[in-house]
Order: sequence, then C-alpha cells, then structure tokens
Amino acid sequence: VSTPVHTDTTRSWLPELASRKPGGRLFRFAHVPTGSRFRLTSTRCEFAVDVDPLSLKRASPKSQASRSFRAMCGIFAYCNYGTPTKQSVVVDKLLNGLRRLEYRGYDSAGIAIDNGPNVDQLVPIVIREIGKIDNLQIQVNKENLYPDLCFVNHCGIGHTRWATHGPPAPRNSHPHTSDKTNEFLVVHNGIITNHQPLKEMLQRKGFTFESDTDTEVIPKLTKYLFDKFQNKVTFRQLVMEVVRQLQGAFALIFKSTHYPGELVAAKRGSPLLMGIVEPEKQAQTHAVLTSEGFTTSKVLSENPPSKRQKVKPHVEYYFASDASAMVEHTKRVLHLEDDDVAHLHDGGYGIYRMEKTTSVGGIESPVSYEPTVQSAEVERTVETLKMEVEQIMKGNFKHFMQKEIHEQPESMTQGMRGRMVMCDDGKIVERIFLGGMVNFVSTIRRSRRIILCGCGTSYHSAIAVRQLMEELTELPVTLELASDVLDRQCPFFRDDTCIFISQSGETADTLKAMQYAKERGALCLGIVNTVGSAISRGTDCGVHINAGAEIGVASTKAYTCQIVAMVMLALALSEDSMSRAHRRKEIMQSLLELPNQVRKALELDQQMLALAAELKEEHSLLLFGRGYNYATALEGALKVKEVALLHSEGILAGEMKHGPLALVDETMPLIVVATRDSSYKKQESVVQQLKARGGRLILIVSEDDDEIAKVAGNNATIIRVPVVEDCLQAVVNIVPLQLLSYHLTVLRGHNVDQPRNLAKSVTVE
Repeated sequence: VSTPVHTDTTRSWLPELASRKPGGRLFRFAHVPTGSRFRLTSTRCEFAVDVDPLSLKRASPKSQASRSFRAMCGIFAYCNYGTPTKQSVVVDKLLNGLRRLEYRGYDSAGIAIDNGPNVDQLVPIVIREIGKIDNLQIQVNKENLYPDLCFVNHCGIGHTRWATHGPPAPRNSHPHTSDKTNEFLVVHNGIITNHQPLKEMLQRKGFTFESDTDTEVIPKLTKYLFDKFQNKVTFRQLVMEVVRQLQGAFALIFKSTHYPGELVAAKRGSPLLMGIVEPEKQAQTHAVLTSEGFTTSKVLSENPPSKRQKVKPHVEYYFASDASAMVEHTKRVLHLEDDDVAHLHDGGYGIYRMEKTTSVGGIESPVSYEPTVQSAEVERTVETLKMEVEQIMKGNFKHFMQKEIHEQPESMTQGMRGRMVMCDDGKIVERIFLGGMVNFVSTIRRSRRIILCGCGTSYHSAIAVRQLMEELTELPVTLELASDVLDRQCPFFRDDTCIFISQSGETADTLKAMQYAKERGALCLGIVNTVGSAISRGTDCGVHINAGAEIGVASTKAYTCQIVAMVMLALALSEDSMSRAHRRKEIMQSLLELPNQVRKALELDQQMLALAAELKEEHSLLLFGRGYNYATALEGALKVKEVALLHSEGILAGEMKHGPLALVDETMPLIVVATRDSSYKKQESVVQQLKARGGRLILIVSEDDDEIAKVAGNNATIIRVPVVEDCLQAVVNIVPLQLLSYHLTVLRGHNVDQPRNLAKSVTVE
C-alpha cells in the first residue's frame, strides 16, 4: 500500500454547509493501473473531482522549492469587450485598483495602456513612478494621453512593487517590457529563482536589460520565443511556453501588440483572482471561450464561425491580487489555482492547466523552438464575494486601523453567527456547531497532540488559547512559529493535528509549514479570514473567522476573532466530556456577552489618548503578562513597535527576575496586565516588586478590582476593563492596548495604516 494521499480539490472548505457528501480524509492506492481514474468525493465541500492516480504523487523537491518565495506586490488589470470605455475611465480604474492594494505594501507603481489619436493608431505606453499612487497619478497627467479616446475592446494592466531585486526606481518598476516598442508587457507578483541563467542566455542572444529585477527576463523571453515560433501559437500557448521555463512562485499577466485585446494570466503560488462583469439581462451565467485551434487574433477570421463558441457581446473582466480591489466592480469572481492559465479573448475566457509534453526528438530543450506544452481546459467555479464595498472604505474614521478596532464587536458577532446553537428562548447557548469541522472532530479527539502554528499576531492568538485547549481537550498542545518549523525539521506524525493560523491565508512561512505537515501525514486544519486563500484550499478542514476585510497592516480585529474561533473549536472538541460540561456552559455564555463587553472596553478611547500623550516622547516600553494574558503582553508590544515605531517588549511576568528587572527604573513605563484570573495573586506580587524599584506603573485591571490599585499606589495609572470568563479576558484586555498604539502612532506623526518597512500580506520568507 502506498503512502496516504490527502484529498485536494479546487475548492476551499466552507465554514457552514447545509449538506455534505461522505468521504474519508485519507486514501490509499495499491496496484493502480496506469491511466485509471477514480471518482473521489471531497470531505471539505459539496463538489466531487476526478483524480488521476499519477497526479497524486508527492511534489518533487523542485516544485516544493518553487513555493518558497512570494513577493508582496499587487496586480490589477482591466479588460473590456463590447463595452465602450474612454481612456480616462480605464486609467482611473487602474489607479483606483492599485490604491485598493496599497495596504499590501509597495514602494513604486506603474500602468500600461494603449494610446493614440484613434483606435487604428494605437501603441502601448508604460507609465511608472516610485512612491505612492499619487506620484504615479502626477506622472500620468504629464503624459500626452487622449482621455476621450473610446475603446470597444482594450486591456490595461497595473502593478504595485515591493523591492526585492534592485532598489525602488522607475526602471525597476512594473510593467516590464520586451523592447522599446513594448511588443510584450508583463506584471509580476513573486520571485523567479532561475532568472539569472535565463538572463545570461538572453544576453547571448542579443537582448539588453535595463533593470535589476528578476521580472524583466519574462517579457524578453516571451519575445524570443514568439520570434522562434513564427506566429504558430496562440497567446495562451506562448505564455505556457514561457511559464514552462520559469522556476519560483508567481502571478503573471501578459499584454501584447501581437494579440490586441487579449490578456493572459498565469499563476503558481502567488494569489490571483478574476472578476466578471456582465449586463444583468443576459441569460447565460458566464461566457467561456476555448482558444484551442486559434492562431493569433490577427488571423482569427480564418477560423469558421461554426467552430467558435458563442461569447458575450458585452463583458468586462478584472484581475487582482486581492478581493478588496475587485469588490467595488463585481462580486462574481473565480480563484485561479496553481498552474492555471487564464486567456481572455474576444469577450470570452478559458482556464487551462499546463500539461508538459516531450518534443518530437524526445529531448527537452531549455528553450524549445516548437511548442511543447499542451493544455486541458478546466472549469473553475464562479463564486460570489461576501465582502461589501463599505468594508474597504474608512467611513467616518480617519484611518483603517481605527475603524477596524471599533469594528471588533460586530466582527465577533459575525464570526459566531450560525455557530452558537441557542435554546428556544434565545438566551442560553446549548452547543457549538462548526460546519467545516463536522467530519473531523472525532479524528482530532484521537490525536496524539495538537500543534498550533502561525506567525506574528496569529502566533500570539495561539498562545492566548493554548491553556484553554489543553484544559478542555486534555491533549498536549504545542506552539510552533511557522518560520521555525522547517529550520528545525520538527517531527510531525500521522496522528498529529496541526492548526495553521493566518489572517490572509497566504503567509509564506505558514504555507511552507502546512506543506511540510501534509507530507508527513498530519491532519491539517486552517484558521483563516480570507475565503479561497491558499491555506483554506490546502488544509483538510478549518474555520473561517469571518472578521471581514482587514486593510490596516497592524492586525486588530483578526487577532480577537482568531481567539474567538479557536475557543469555539476547543468547545466543540470537548462536547463529549460530561466532567467539563459546566465549564463549557460558562464559557459559551461569556462568549455570548463578549461583543458587548468589547464595546464597553472601546469607551476607554479618551483615556488611552491621554495616556498616549504622556508616552509619546518615550523610547521604550515594557509589558508584563501571565497565563492567558501573556499573549496580551506580546500582542500589545507588537502593536506599539510596528505602528508607533517605539521599542516595546512583551515579557512573561514569571521571568521578570531573570533579567528584565534590570531595566526597571523611575523613567521606564511599565504596563502590567493584572485582571482577575488564576494568576492574579502572582501579578499582584509583580506589581509590588516593580513599585519597590520605582517603576512607572500602568495597570490593566478588572473594573471591580480596588485591591491591586491600592498595592500600586497613587502614582500608578489604572485602566479598568470589563470582566468576562478568564479564558476570554485576553480579548477584552487587548482593546486598550490597540487604542494606545493607534493614538501613539498618530501623535508621533507616523503612518498608521502603512507602517515603515511592513506589508499586510507577508508573502516572502
């Protein structure tokens, strides 16, 4: 019997599902005839997929390595067909789309559109600039454009770049071009690991390079292959030949003068979505165009009309790295899978999977002169985004971070909706129901151990729930930093349950750790915010936290919603335990009241503003926590350092006397989280010791607690927070620290939503 193989479908697991088809988590194959096909039913969604046994072998080291690198860039593209659109509208769409992707982090941006006095004299132009999108807007205004020029069929592409190869400069910005006439233009999200040998080969062929980037080899390689193929291939086939030569992780969009009105997108590793906009009165749900058999759009007329599929006369398409750039245009999207190639052509689209073949001579050339990649057309389900435009707008708030802090009560309510089964009176919670976990709860209960894995804020949320998960499940629960899993080659086993936590679902280190665990047969579970993300598609099951779009780089509502989701998971896993029934009921009732208690904590806003005014000139800050609130100290310190750019350190209070106490003096601000829980008396002792050494004490205490305030003395600053069940207190306690970090950032004059050197989606190792 061969190694167990996990089911892997093209659809992500769904948080709540009315009906499911039965199926197991692991499949074994013995003596499978070559070419046999089986019908496997996914346990994660209602779709069944055909699986070729030959495709179930483990990824080669090369393919695994290709997942190692992802760049924090943003892609946005727009294509209209049969929908007359002015050039000025196209430019505005591209620039606004790039603005929606600003939160991902970038240092330069660029767009490419067609320009000319009329539609018969169009030439592609590239406009690039360093800095913010506003700088690019200024550069666009300087160009000799024709804003009233109306396109019936046009493709425009845009890009925000985070420097990886070469410094921020217009020559290093995207889109990159094949030559001075812009025959082929490419935008790229990711890193090409074999760009150097490709560059050397192209230089020997006479190509000159202007930038320091890895991306520039792609358009130049495209032109080289196009010249060799001598118009024998369609645009999609040409792109597939180019992609065949590339190693690494990428999302690519191609535009060419040889294929006017066409766009080709390719994905491996980096996220890419396609959105569709059609008139409401059209009968069909979407148009699909098969480009097999076509040569180029210039000779399309040679194909008999009977051989072409009927396509829509009026349609618009969008490509984007993130749904936040798509939602204001359309909610009908499809997620491209790894090794998918999407071809927009004559108002239709086709999605193809690359299938590598051997050349006629039986030898694979590094750069073949004849096309050696065939394809099979596949279907991708068109999904409806649940995101609303209001979620990506600031509304009445000055910054996204401020908005997201105040959205936390609603986000928690949304995350618990449909998962808390109430009694008839609607006031008492009977049980927790997680639809995405139904078929896996019993397996997790039989696990050897539970491993919580994440990075940054997600790792802190794991710390916050570890104690409760151990208490309720009576299983050993270990914590792993995702970036450390592969460095140490952690021993994962078949009877382990690994929980991977990520807001974006695209975090590179967490993805690598997930792949590592899957290869070792562990059950993989995802806790993510982004539906359709790589982690939600790659894990066996999981829970969407449903926090809504989080635009600010500093994670706030995702942190608290991750804790809530994992508390509900722990409650679901302990449902079969009578001895812990009373404890479970107390926690579930406290969960029900949690959003209201967080609303009360948000009323501390003005007190935190006053405290921030006192601390804005400080150079360092120490935070002490214990038990459930060790995570609060770590997360509070992270928020202060990443947005306020103030050195801060979260310290386990039990370790205070093992070094950190040496830093305490009368000038050092010290925040101690000392709400009532099992560690309360120990925290009281910590306060006494810090006071004895003259520390500037700032205490976060329960609203009904006067005892510890007396211990701290009259000079201490007291922050009183609402009381909830001890395992949920970390959710309430972090709110004043989030508010403090926000106000500190504003008062110190720093960028709240886009901190220096940081990006929202950390997609490079």
